[in-house]
Amino acid sequence: MRQLMRHSMLPPTLYPARQPMRRPIDQPVPFVLLLALALVAPWTNAQSWPAKPIRLVAPFAPGGGPDVIGRLLGNRFTESLGQPVLVENRPGAGGNVGAEFVARSLPDGYTLLITTSAIAINVSLYAKLGFSPTRDLAPVSLVATAPLVLITHPSVPARSARELIALAKKAKQGGLNYSSSGSGTTTHLAGVLLGTQAGVELTHVPYKGSAPAVGAVLGGEVDFGFVGLFTAQPLVKAGKLRAIGLTSARPSPAWPDVPTLGATLPGYEMPIWYPLFAPAGTPDPVVNRAWQEVVRALKHPDMRSALERDGAEPVGGTPAELAQFLVREIDRFGKLVRLSGVKPE
Repeated sequence: MRQLMRHSMLPPTLYPARQPMRRPIDQPVPFVLLLALALVAPWTNAQSWPAKPIRLVAPFAPGGGPDVIGRLLGNRFTESLGQPVLVENRPGAGGNVGAEFVARSLPDGYTLLITTSAIAINVSLYAKLGFSPTRDLAPVSLVATAPLVLITHPSVPARSARELIALAKKAKQGGLNYSSSGSGTTTHLAGVLLGTQAGVELTHVPYKGSAPAVGAVLGGEVDFGFVGLFTAQPLVKAGKLRAIGLTSARPSPAWPDVPTLGATLPGYEMPIWYPLFAPAGTPDPVVNRAWQEVVRALKHPDMRSALERDGAEPVGGTPAELAQFLVREIDRFGKLVRLSGVKPE
């Protein structure tokens, strides 16, 4: 700070000794002073953050993963920071509406975004985005990840991923069919990755949302589908569905008896992940403070138990780690979108 002020000091000749520092109303502010103020202002604001309520935007409907995790995170932030955190749902265009709103907000730390891996998929899924995730958003932390579960109807003669793959190889042209919550979603691309790695043909049947996609499996309209653990658990326990594989790299404590698909197809991984962002240009001290609060929140027993109950795994990665992860995932999802044949909207 001393170094900054030393380089910002005005030449003494501009203001004679013992004279009050006055400036005629029509005299322009010296450029050096404007530069000093521009540099010091973000630092000063960062030291007092947060001084007012924080808006946490969830770009999907209430009840979804970002909404649930956002409210859990908001409760912990409110308790730790002493300022209310208001979760605001702004659904639309696969999460793009809320994400663009945050990208265009003031970079002062008072508008944050809690979203999903859709933010990386949408780069390839939409021909024209109103923002760039890597340019217009500042990574704060990867909050958590959660696996999808591959479900089948009990009438399907496959009790494991290996048996399902063998069944697909024996099927007629088009192989087995599977449901998803929509073209280009994680549940769709999970099937694309499965077919690619297993070397089998699969037919994708998109539905408008997870509820009708699960209903299609329940009704025997499709052979299998991918769904979140929270949605699948009661149906599997009731014997209406069979869970045969998780899309995470490691088994889930919530479902220790269900193996990962990677156990059959080495390298298979397709979890949903939940990142936290701020608008690009948000001062580094604010971003780092928000990241530290994420780490603190994830250590709270109530939050950990709530996440684990829904099959989610706390992460709490650094801003730099999220930035690198986002670039890798944009590239990976881009390849899967091209393999899927989905045309950018």
